[in-house]
Amino acid sequence: MFSDFEKDDVFVIAEVGQNHQGSLEKALEYIRIFAFEGADAIKFQTRDNKFLFDRNSYKAAYDSENAFASTYGEHRECLELTKDDVIILKKSCEEHGVKFMSTPFDEPSLEFLAGIGTEVLKVASFDIGNIPFLTKIARTKIPTVMSIGGGNDEQINKSVEVFRKEHTELALLHCVSEYPCPVENLGLSNIPKLINNYKYPLIGSSDHFNGTLSGPIAYMLGARVFEKHVTLNRSWTGTDHSFALEPDGFRRFVRDIRRVKNMMPTKAKEELGNEFVFKKLGKSICASKNLNIGDILSVENMSGKIYQDKGVPVRESANFLGKKVIVNIKAGEKIRYEDIQ
Repeated sequence: MFSDFEKDDVFVIAEVGQNHQGSLEKALEYIRIFAFEGADAIKFQTRDNKFLFDRNSYKAAYDSENAFASTYGEHRECLELTKDDVIILKKSCEEHGVKFMSTPFDEPSLEFLAGIGTEVLKVASFDIGNIPFLTKIARTKIPTVMSIGGGNDEQINKSVEVFRKEHTELALLHCVSEYPCPVENLGLSNIPKLINNYKYPLIGSSDHFNGTLSGPIAYMLGARVFEKHVTLNRSWTGTDHSFALEPDGFRRFVRDIRRVKNMMPTKAKEELGNEFVFKKLGKSICASKNLNIGDILSVENMSGKIYQDKGVPVRESANFLGKKVIVNIKAGEKIRYEDIQ
């Protein structure tokens, strides 16, 4: 998949995460809406919470305005979808022409996602440097996207090497693990550094910025894979809703990224000055006073007017200055090249 990318191709991921709040109906709505708004993949998260958390963490009290239950384990369980639900989501993605994508947070979840034919896997920043787990992911041969938030150079290098060794397609995303991420901490200048350091993985950006400008700027810096958190309502309970993009914001995020490549080429020289506005309203060189044969053209005796029958454009006036007129020209009449020497 990523190995087939052309220079200007982009791949945009709508990161639902658990913003479906444990509701299959909401999850399906995310797929329908964000596929329509231009996503290439819809991403979820998959956890086996009792495997992932130790007993004390699972049973720890959870007192938060975003809590769905009184203990952290129960809170997480409220946000999970069943395995049957996930299979339904995968089918819905196929029906809507987008790739089904999920982050396995643990080995049982990885085994399940690989078993149902998940098209793209995601490595969360938490697992940068987790070589045992990354090796299991790479050996599935499923194209993988990996965020590097919080990772140092050595951890990133060793993580990338796992996928290179297994010949598994990889996209490496610049990421800052702040939720939300202030604009001054986005650090997008790291993207060219990643491109320079890594010739093997495709480079992209995963940001938790609450706006859309980060996408086009990241594209200009060389990013080609983009992950953005999405929500159906920023006011819903949950830690990720407040900085996620609602449908119209995501639509503009995708639109503006895809527009950038069309903004870069310069206009053909032969087309400059031939635009419709110049043909309609462009000024032509004319005499500002009566000119007699032998007069020398200067800024004092030249001007410009809009004529229905266009003459020499005023932008070429520098070619006329200092020239001698060889015919009499009345004030307000056009001056042509054949009128000078």
